[in-house]
Amino acid sequence: MQFGVFTVGDVTRDPTTGHTVSEEERIRIMVTVARKAEEVGLDVFATGEHHNVPFVPSSPTTLLGYIAGRTERLLLSTATTLITTNDPVKIAEDYAMLQHLADGRVDLMMGRGNMGPVYPWFGQDLRNAIPLAIENYDLLRRLWREDVVDWEGQFRTPLTGFTATPRPLDGVPPFVWHGSIRSPEIAEMAAYYGDGFFHNNIFWPSSHVQRMVELYRRRFEHYDHGPANQAIVGLGGHVFMRKNSQDAIREFRPYFDHAPVYGGAMSLEDYMAQTPMTIGSPQQVIDRTLGFREFVGDYQRQLFLADHAGLPLTTVLEQMDILGSEVVPVLRREFEALRPADVPEGPPLHPRVAAVRAAASASPATPAALAETPA
Repeated sequence: MQFGVFTVGDVTRDPTTGHTVSEEERIRIMVTVARKAEEVGLDVFATGEHHNVPFVPSSPTTLLGYIAGRTERLLLSTATTLITTNDPVKIAEDYAMLQHLADGRVDLMMGRGNMGPVYPWFGQDLRNAIPLAIENYDLLRRLWREDVVDWEGQFRTPLTGFTATPRPLDGVPPFVWHGSIRSPEIAEMAAYYGDGFFHNNIFWPSSHVQRMVELYRRRFEHYDHGPANQAIVGLGGHVFMRKNSQDAIREFRPYFDHAPVYGGAMSLEDYMAQTPMTIGSPQQVIDRTLGFREFVGDYQRQLFLADHAGLPLTTVLEQMDILGSEVVPVLRREFEALRPADVPEGPPLHPRVAAVRAAASASPATPAALAETPA
């Protein structure tokens, strides 16, 4: 099972100090968070894609390409690639290029986005969101799998004898997740293609998440990709931790109250009660996260939102230290012990990444490595 962090890249005033980072500082913070994720032993760093204030990650491939050059094993992903307002030709070429730069350490998550005004900015109509997602993704898959494409659709100009370049690394396209909070059509599309399904799991109650994941699993099996329990599922989640839960709640409350993602619609206590958000001790985060399995079944990726709402970088890095040292090792052990043998342990890796990991697992520890291993 893979564990990691995702960012929405918001530029938000710190409500406790009044300080607001610049866009440059926020971008560099995201890079620092990614490198910290690798340092503390997490598997994945994922970035959202936004084209409106107060968010800065408008070019995920630029950010991830930069991070690829400063990391060695970290998997690089998107928390949303806008399949509706991006040209599928550009997506095909940009992410194939990123694959080459990252030596295969790339996957991406298709989504429609949750900001309606973005559609006209890119010449599209919000009312066509679902048809755009379906048509654009069908074309994207062909561009990655066919060397020469002839294509005609409703929402872009036709293609005649077109070859996207560069080709996917070693002819293997990136693994694709389809992310959706509320649209059953997106769960259906993920199931139809046998791709992964990711539910952000930070806004809705567990009953809603359960219905969406169950739909995806049922339709995955319907389309003959395998038993429902072998479908590839990922979840998001928001955590903030201190040794004592009371300290965590007290420290995080002003950030929650001013968070652009949550919008102040309800109290922190109500939000924690009605959604999977966990603000408390490391043990509470462990228990709550293990509980996700009870309503979605065995799943393959868990991402945490850790750098939102103006939290200072020092605090974010402290949170990641706790994740890496106290939380994720326990979750890895417990989830692995619970996972049936016929359930995939993680999403498919690019063959190059899989080969590197297999070689590392097979290599006996050297005396130097043993000397560096903490007791």
